[in-house]
Amino acid sequence: MTLAILAILGGFVLLVWSADRFVEGAAAAAKHAGMPSLLIGMVIVGFGTSAPEMVVSAMAALDGNPDLALGNAIGSNIVNTGLILGVTALITPIMVQSKIVQKEIPVLLFIGLLLGYFLWDGALTRLEAVLLLVGFFVLICWSILSALKGKGDALENETKKELVARAMPVKKAVFWLVLGLVLLILSSRVLVWGSVSIAHTLGVSDLIIGLTIVALGTSLPELAASIIAVRKGEHDIAIGNVVGSNMFNLLAVIGIAGVISPMPTLSSDVLSRDWLVMMAMTVALLITAYGFRRAGRINRFEGASLLFAFCAYNVWLVLFVIGYH
Repeated sequence: MTLAILAILGGFVLLVWSADRFVEGAAAAAKHAGMPSLLIGMVIVGFGTSAPEMVVSAMAALDGNPDLALGNAIGSNIVNTGLILGVTALITPIMVQSKIVQKEIPVLLFIGLLLGYFLWDGALTRLEAVLLLVGFFVLICWSILSALKGKGDALENETKKELVARAMPVKKAVFWLVLGLVLLILSSRVLVWGSVSIAHTLGVSDLIIGLTIVALGTSLPELAASIIAVRKGEHDIAIGNVVGSNMFNLLAVIGIAGVISPMPTLSSDVLSRDWLVMMAMTVALLITAYGFRRAGRINRFEGASLLFAFCAYNVWLVLFVIGYH
């Protein structure tokens, strides 16, 4: 038990550090390759911030724990929307000026509904996982087209500033890209082993561990990135990271895990509890950030409401689900 806890803590620390190195290296390398700033912000950074979830879920599925992978993806979306945007908006109300980000939020809602349809029968087949991955590649293509057409978008201007501030030579960029990826894989392997060991010791399901401990840990890079972004006044990067990560989680993270290890028997709680909470937060995000009759923004009250919902959900899991065991 002690060794498993140390593995989780050490895995988290290394995961957060390596994810940050991976994202910075990937973004700088893409800039040296001549990729437009907006495309880097939408695809490279979005992919990079979801890298911890992708690698952890792939490792979990390879180890025969697909429920942990599913819990990680859904739980990470709940953490991203409830905890990260909630805390960030409490620090500084988030103004949403990017038209591209506003277009992405309804797409995120549609992807969530599609996942709910796939989970309706209490299973996720390999075919459904493949369809999620196809959706992921369609999303990448759409992001590329949006980036090429979105010249002058607020997200582009903020990304340009960050790329200038974090510029590095091409050799250094490639070094951090490769080292970050290697350490991501190693830290994910340690984290999955520790998490599964804790789950078995406590007698709770891999799904619950994925929804709580693992989801929180793999979302730490987004938390740090969003808080730093809003303190610099880069509001669209803060919310863009979360929305992009959420879409990648549902399509790529669950898709990769499902292709590796299909999920023939899922707990009914996945749809009736966890998916519903995730979708309720996504709808709240749409209402606040899209800006139907006012400029899109998440104010402190709305941030506090998201944070309260996140805390209430996790207290519910701990007291009535984990506590029951």
